[in-house]
Amino acid sequence: MVSYARGFDVEQAFAHLARRDRRLGAWMRRLGPIPADPRWRKPFDPVDALARAILYQQLSGKAAATIVGRVEAAIGSPRFHCDTLARIDDATLRGCGVSGNKLLALRDLARREEAGEIPGLRQMARMHDEAIVAALVPIRGIGRWTVEMMLMFRLGRPDVLPVDDLGIRKGAQAVDEAEAMPTPKELAARGERWGPYRSYASLYLWRIAETVAGAGKPVKRSQE
Repeated sequence: MVSYARGFDVEQAFAHLARRDRRLGAWMRRLGPIPADPRWRKPFDPVDALARAILYQQLSGKAAATIVGRVEAAIGSPRFHCDTLARIDDATLRGCGVSGNKLLALRDLARREEAGEIPGLRQMARMHDEAIVAALVPIRGIGRWTVEMMLMFRLGRPDVLPVDDLGIRKGAQAVDEAEAMPTPKELAARGERWGPYRSYASLYLWRIAETVAGAGKPVKRSQE
């Protein structure tokens, strides 16, 4: 059975992308190497990570951290699981600042964990990216983008391209000096040449979008 390593050789990824895509390569050399993410080597708990992702959705980092801290205090644990979340009722969760939709999402996550439907870290090490996506997106409040972020930043999978991400689309627009952002379908086709290091390309596309925005240059000219 195939086992997927966490993380990849960023020097090899840099050389591959610079060789395969002249326009992207020019930006990469301008921005310099992006180091390997230290989180690739750290253990993490998928259920806890998903719970935190739910709580952080559509909130500023400071506001979300405050709510997370309240929930941790209420359950008496720094880890979110079916057993710890079961320690408090819905009214207490709402009192911590958790919205109704997020409360339902947390309860669904806990229910699925208790039913054995959520793969653990060891199981994920033997699962293809798309199999992990398929296993997690049925959870209420968890979309493909959230799983892709886990694949990239926690599991260190090398070939993930979040085509629906606005920042990545803006970065691709800047690389190609295009009049409009590529559609997700166009970006997926454009990114074929970046495999098997589309995750590393994505890191650069985010940074490129930030650089262009910081310079005050227009990136988006379409009516989207």
